[in-house]
Amino acid sequence: MSLVRSHAVLRQSRSLVAVSRVRPLPALRFASTEAASLDAAAPKKSRFKNAVTIANRTFWVALLAGIGSFAYVTQKDRHPGPQLPHDPSKKNIVVLGSGWGATAFLNALDTSEYNVTVVSPRNYFLFTPLLPSVAVGTLSTRSILQPTRYVTRHKNRAVKVIEAEAQSVDVASKTVSFIGKSAVSERSSQLISRLDNSDIQGSVSSTTIPYDYLVYAVGAETQTFGIPGVKEHACFMKELNDAEKFQRRFLDCLESAAFPGQSEEEIDRLLHMVVVGGGPTGVELSGELHDFLEEDLKSWYPELAGRIRITLVEALPSVLPMFSKRLIDYTMSTFKESKIDIMTQTMVKEIKERSVTLAMPDKTVAEMPCGMVVWAAGNRNRKITQDLMAQLPADQTNKRGIAIDEHMQMKGSGGSIFAIGDCTASSHAPTAQVASQQGAYLARAFAQRAKRDALEEQAQASTTAEDTKKALGKVKIRPFAYSHQGTLAYIGSDKAIADLPLLNGSLAAGGVLTYYFWRSAYLSTLFSLRNRTLVATDWVRTKVFGRDVSREW
Repeated sequence: MSLVRSHAVLRQSRSLVAVSRVRPLPALRFASTEAASLDAAAPKKSRFKNAVTIANRTFWVALLAGIGSFAYVTQKDRHPGPQLPHDPSKKNIVVLGSGWGATAFLNALDTSEYNVTVVSPRNYFLFTPLLPSVAVGTLSTRSILQPTRYVTRHKNRAVKVIEAEAQSVDVASKTVSFIGKSAVSERSSQLISRLDNSDIQGSVSSTTIPYDYLVYAVGAETQTFGIPGVKEHACFMKELNDAEKFQRRFLDCLESAAFPGQSEEEIDRLLHMVVVGGGPTGVELSGELHDFLEEDLKSWYPELAGRIRITLVEALPSVLPMFSKRLIDYTMSTFKESKIDIMTQTMVKEIKERSVTLAMPDKTVAEMPCGMVVWAAGNRNRKITQDLMAQLPADQTNKRGIAIDEHMQMKGSGGSIFAIGDCTASSHAPTAQVASQQGAYLARAFAQRAKRDALEEQAQASTTAEDTKKALGKVKIRPFAYSHQGTLAYIGSDKAIADLPLLNGSLAAGGVLTYYFWRSAYLSTLFSLRNRTLVATDWVRTKVFGRDVSREW
């Protein structure tokens, strides 16, 4: 019986195991069906969320790529590679100046074909269109400076940079004489003290170097028209120290007006600023002064800000004669809203320490009290330019500047002297845009000239020079062709004007949007990423914290 019972129990346990193996299957089928139904019921990710996700990832990738590119460019600029040494077999180019024309030439020149020497009284390039912004503290001085050695250090062949003032050019012997900081003549000492404030001076005061080609780009100096008192009492707006001098004098006038015991007449005199010259420099400085008054001085000098006056004096019938009438009218209406007085057809007869004498449109003479006069009324040739032209009297008859041909060659120099920029008398206006294009063109012309010289040497050394002569015939140096890119000017109150070429006509625009275009255009024109970063940072700093009103001198 026990055996039979044990067999029965064994059969019963086997059946239970079989049942246990079979019964869970419906439960599994139910679980899979439930999961499928849950997946079907789950909401799908919307297209909007997908777009947001993609945009977010794209933003971070672009940000990281931008940071990486910025770091790469800055490190590459700070650590230039090795350069080719001086090669006695190459021709020597001497560049006089470090302004728009000279810097554009150096920036575009292939120095592997030449030995290049730069002689200039300042070792930097100054972005002059933004000088009025420096004068009122919108930008710091270092933001618009580009060291000349930054440009030359990144060239293929080493370029020698000499900080000195060129004194004379000898066309016959093809030499340039210049003086350094330790020059002892009174005139040179005064000029160098104006351009270079260094107290360290070497033992060598002057020297002379030869050249095969001379790139003459010394610019021009401020034209005073022989009016008494301009040099003694006016503040110019051409060099960096002019902007610093203006800032110092302007704050002097404010603090003097705030001094206790000043009479009402004296306060009004001290707070009256006169700008002479209705060109872009004078207009932009007036606009920058107005911004300084509205955005900062009303907060820090509330008792004086309402009494500050700005007067713009122009001898011509209107300001900004290079712009269209529509933009001139817009500028004048904007100045009227900003309470900037414009006196057209008015000539300056004399500038005194405390006033300026004016010849009014009705032929009367009036003396206008003022605290400071800014002179921005034209250019004239430097003495070295006059002396150079005097060596070639038969070809240099234009008193406005050096007469040049369509290839920038100085007429009468035999093809060894090339002149660009404000020192020339060409059919183009003496602007930074013209000088920059002339410099870039001349660099391309020198590349073609080097190619032509190499082919000529090859033709002389070869007995079968037919192919070389054919190649030589294809090397042609085209004449300079100026391409006008438009004219811009800032007029204050976050407004600017632009006269831009469009198809066969022009596009005249003014207002806030033009102001942002003006800023972006100037940022793109700056020579280096360093300058663009510094200027953009200064604009943001000024917008957030305002301009500084402290005096450091």
